Amino acid sequence: MNFETLNVTVDGRGVADVRLNAPKTRNALSGQMISDLTELANGLGHSPETRAIVLSGEGKVFCAGGDLTWMKAQIEADRPTRMREARKLAEMFQALNEMPTPLIGRVHGGAFGGGVGLACVCDVTLAADDTKFGFTETRLGLIPATIGPYVLARMGEANARQVFMSSRVFDAQSALRLGIVSHVVAADQLDAAIAAEIDPYLTVAPKAVGEAKALARALGPRIDDQIIDDTIRRLADTWEGEEAAHGIQAFLSKTKARWAD
Repeated sequence: MNFETLNVTVDGRGVADVRLNAPKTRNALSGQMISDLTELANGLGHSPETRAIVLSGEGKVFCAGGDLTWMKAQIEADRPTRMREARKLAEMFQALNEMPTPLIGRVHGGAFGGGVGLACVCDVTLAADDTKFGFTETRLGLIPATIGPYVLARMGEANARQVFMSSRVFDAQSALRLGIVSHVVAADQLDAAIAAEIDPYLTVAPKAVGEAKALARALGPRIDDQIIDDTIRRLADTWEGEEAAHGIQAFLSKTKARWAD
């Protein structure tokens, strides 16, 4: 399997190692990466030969969130283009969330914005103890729209409201308390902890695993087409706002946004 922005290997057990491979941009979610992750979820994620997928990132950071160059292009685009690109992002998270194969997150360095969204669509997420997290969208005049349903499903409203709007950066132990991650371990123990999460899936019936995952989603918070369409509209609306244009331009030009103290 060849992807422009992913390194993918599958071992003899049927365990796939998937690594976001754009370390120069801290694995930011570009249009190409969004497309690659969607294709991976709809292909490998639905293969009966795949027993588990481990999602991690190359370089120093798991995922820095949405690629700002890609976002700036949406701000400058027309409404139909914005809606189309917002839908691609939403459908990526939906595909990862709904694929029957178990998805295990291996998070290190940092997970921000959409990177936290990726952590929340994983069935179990492990983090190195020095990892930093943050919903940093409002710092740029944006909102965590398309990741919202999965974040709220993982964290619950009360926990989400502590960190959803402030852009506050928090540590791995806080992410554990909030429910974003399942386990926090020392960085040099992360691979061993991931191996321990994989092992049980090698002893159970693959079809039953997928059906059990679908059952858990059916009994959990509602994330249907109506909810997803609403997040797409909200993201496109925010891209059209003056705050987003100013905030992203300030970031790209390395100047302070007018609301920054």
